[in-house]
Amino acid sequence: MKHLIVLIGPTGVGKTELSLRMAEAFRSPIISADSRQLYAPLKIGTAAPTPEQLRRVRHYFVGTLQLTDYYSAAQYETEALKLMEQLFATHDTLLLTGGSMMYVDAVCKGIDDIPTVDEETRRLMLEKYQTEGLDHLCAELRLLDPEYHRIVDLKNPKRVIHALEICYMTGRTYTSFRTQTCKQRPFHIIKVGLKRDREELYDRINRRVDQMMADGLLDEVHAVLPYRGCNSLNTVGYKELFKYLDGEWTLPFAVEKIKQNSRIYSRKQMTWFKRDKSIRWFHPDREEDIMAYLREACSNGYNNSTIRP
Repeated sequence: MKHLIVLIGPTGVGKTELSLRMAEAFRSPIISADSRQLYAPLKIGTAAPTPEQLRRVRHYFVGTLQLTDYYSAAQYETEALKLMEQLFATHDTLLLTGGSMMYVDAVCKGIDDIPTVDEETRRLMLEKYQTEGLDHLCAELRLLDPEYHRIVDLKNPKRVIHALEICYMTGRTYTSFRTQTCKQRPFHIIKVGLKRDREELYDRINRRVDQMMADGLLDEVHAVLPYRGCNSLNTVGYKELFKYLDGEWTLPFAVEKIKQNSRIYSRKQMTWFKRDKSIRWFHPDREEDIMAYLREACSNGYNNSTIRP
């Protein structure tokens, strides 16, 4: 039996360092499930693995894309499963970690078989978004697919645009393609979630933002400014500093907004993850308990002698 360990939790909870030790214990590479760490220029603002961490453990899906590259959870599902099939030939256990909810679900449950959007439709919708704005697209979605309009995050342009792309291209509602059927996987999935008390987590998030600024986040944002229209930069940390560079906000205010929006995002992550009753939750400091749980969960058909103490 092959096992996929999935380490998840909200931003700032402490997944990175623990994932490195887990990967070393199970002699596994790390498969990233972070939708923004894919983009090579976004190192500081996405808390991407450092060069030392990349040397310590082999990582996949980190720094493989440019800002202008189109990528989706469906592509990630296809590529991650293909990679895991190859890696399982020489590994009994693999580790996937990250906080991008859709990417985790893509591997564990599968993405609905929604048609790939052609370039002409994608270009048309991008032009409509740039010229008419998000509010107009939301109104259009309400007419074309009222059911999806009721549940989608109307402040997320990527979700709204993608639904309209499908409506335009197929003549059908986006909802009609969303069967949400859980796909079977040829490996055993073990999910471990990390959580902290809200006050503790928020303090870590605030301090991490301060550290990012000290590490040169503003310079990183300056460097990617010409690409600010790319969806890859519709990301906490970059959006706020763009407003500072535009002269709309002061720098201290922009930094506080990064902290606030990071905290909001952490709550959204936890709301999403709590729906999944298969996740076993731990405080990150309970590393011995986590490893004991994983050894027991992997014991079915697993040779514990291959796990480092």
